[in-house]
Amino acid sequence: MARDSRYDVLFQPVRIGPVTAPNRFYQVPHASGMTNALPRVRAAFRETKAEGGWGVICTGACSIDQTSDDAPLPFATLWDKNDIQAHALMTDAVHRHGAMAGVELWHGGASVMNRASRLPPLSPSGVPWMATHVGFMGNLRPKSMDRSDIRDVLRWQAEGARKARTAGFDIVYVYAGMGYLGYEFLLPEYNHRSDEYGGGIENRVRFVREMLEVTRDAVGMDCGVALRVSLEELRGRPGEHHESEAHALVALLSDHADLFDVKMDSSPTDCSASRFTGEGSHEPVIDFVKRMTDKPVVGVGRFTSPDTMVSQIRRGVLDFIGGARPSIADPFLPAKIREGRVEEIRECIGCNICISSWHDGVPVRCTQNPTAGEEWRRGWHPERVTIAHRPEKVLVVGGGPAGLECALTAARQGHEVTIADRNAAWGGRLTFEKTLPGLSAWNRVVDYRLGRLAEMANVSMYLESELGVDEIADLAPDHLILAPGARWTRMLYSSMEIPVGTLEHPAVFTPDDIAAGRLPEGPTLVFDFDNYYYGGVLTEHLAASGIEVSYVTPAGQASAWTIMTNELPLVHRALARRNVSVTTLQMLTAFDGTTATLTHLFTGETTAVSCRSVLIVGLRLPRRTLVDAVEARRADLEAAGIRSIVTIGDGLAPGAIAHAVHSGHKAARELGQSEGRRHYLRDMPITDCEPGFDRAEAAE
Repeated sequence: MARDSRYDVLFQPVRIGPVTAPNRFYQVPHASGMTNALPRVRAAFRETKAEGGWGVICTGACSIDQTSDDAPLPFATLWDKNDIQAHALMTDAVHRHGAMAGVELWHGGASVMNRASRLPPLSPSGVPWMATHVGFMGNLRPKSMDRSDIRDVLRWQAEGARKARTAGFDIVYVYAGMGYLGYEFLLPEYNHRSDEYGGGIENRVRFVREMLEVTRDAVGMDCGVALRVSLEELRGRPGEHHESEAHALVALLSDHADLFDVKMDSSPTDCSASRFTGEGSHEPVIDFVKRMTDKPVVGVGRFTSPDTMVSQIRRGVLDFIGGARPSIADPFLPAKIREGRVEEIRECIGCNICISSWHDGVPVRCTQNPTAGEEWRRGWHPERVTIAHRPEKVLVVGGGPAGLECALTAARQGHEVTIADRNAAWGGRLTFEKTLPGLSAWNRVVDYRLGRLAEMANVSMYLESELGVDEIADLAPDHLILAPGARWTRMLYSSMEIPVGTLEHPAVFTPDDIAAGRLPEGPTLVFDFDNYYYGGVLTEHLAASGIEVSYVTPAGQASAWTIMTNELPLVHRALARRNVSVTTLQMLTAFDGTTATLTHLFTGETTAVSCRSVLIVGLRLPRRTLVDAVEARRADLEAAGIRSIVTIGDGLAPGAIAHAVHSGHKAARELGQSEGRRHYLRDMPITDCEPGFDRAEAAE
């Protein structure tokens, strides 16, 4: 299919100093959870994006020195020859597909705790980042940098740039964003200095300018030099000679950078979840940059629509369409636009489960793309599967995210697939969740899979079809996949911090009741120990329906786990906008229809709260009715010719939608394999060079 000519501008080459990007699709630096300890996993993950048409592929944060140590969070390093070889795996892989490789050299300054190195963090004036996220908390405060420290960091940056050039990178970054060292010099809250590095914006940019200068001296004409900078705070500060200090920064540094990579100041605004922020949300902050410089500008905005991308370029907002989350959800997004297959784009849903991977310290995972992070260790490709030597009949019972993904992957392998669901619509849990405040984009999980399944002649789909064991036996598939989903319980929570007991009362509701259209009478108390998005968003839903509602949790915050997905501050703001009271560290221990008893998690002190209804968002358990019936008659089903029976998704182990999709994909990839559970490949660091050499040796 021919490409729509409206999108031709997206495939124009663009100069970045001495190098030229083949198109405008730019995978900006983003965390992947794949450090130098997983060099092959990392190389394959990035290579897939280059194969998919992204013109520039960048690393995540890459430390230039042991004083920039983010352990136990995953971070890359460029300290020695082993690191050079590890990164060369990635640059070689990217270059094989005609893309350019960029490296985000990084010093974390006061925003890292140096837990592993045990070296004092560095900052302009000894001001620490007092994070509320326990993963970022520490007790070692930073030291104020003297001139010797500044010279050291400049030297480390230059050495890192030379190593980056040796490793094959085409673009080398100076990082001055997200609270890290360069950013700390830019903001007066961090920078209290009275020397030439402090005071007005002209002095506060000096350190970043010198970092750019030493980087250019180190790489010469071999690499482009990029500046990644956060502009949200600076945009809000009036400038002495410019509209804002952000305007002044770009003007002052325009001659020193070959590319401006512009972003927000904190994760909740920089990569905000779709619940709270739409596509292109950065534009009001960064729309001025191209007016202040003749250098190319890249920015992000969870871009998935090619029309929005073209608009950004035509209106002079950006030169490059930056992608982090969209490039994970669909590494082949550019290729699909180039080839006129826009409807096949696997659009990012903005759930930020990818970001939680970094907080968890593991390789990236994605709700939409179950192959993310599995390219090398399991050999999974996002667009290709191994065609079955002998097509077989596959029956999938359950049309939620797990079942749809399993059916699609099995059909792509060439199997004859039948999928049936007892409900009137496809989507399982998403048939209701997509209607909740901010969650409409999540239905892309269903839309993408239904769209692809509808194109396939080897797929039969049946709604309102509740299958029992007899019906399954009559259909006699070769492989039976059960995806029955999960149910919410009325279990309570104990001081041992586990579910215990059940609260039975006609006015006690679960999320399944709300999904079925059975709304509680207000005032309603929502008791949430699931701790992800659902309790908070259901509270919003009830409030929007006119029901007086309060929120109670044994955790320390509302929807506590959403700190992992950068949503926590926005959850609290959303509940505040609905005038919802939030009570933390409390367990619901009793309810009689008019009064709920709350018990403090740690002290045992009790409080009585008046309410007419209770909604418990706590423990989910698999729906076992069909699974148990099938297991009880396994011999009959095997006699009917069914060779394998597998349970997937929430019906196996309840989790996030990402877990369900991955489970369905894995089951389809492993159809008919008799050797039991398959192990993925284990990666290992490159250690060709033994420790003990001079780490400051500059590679050439």
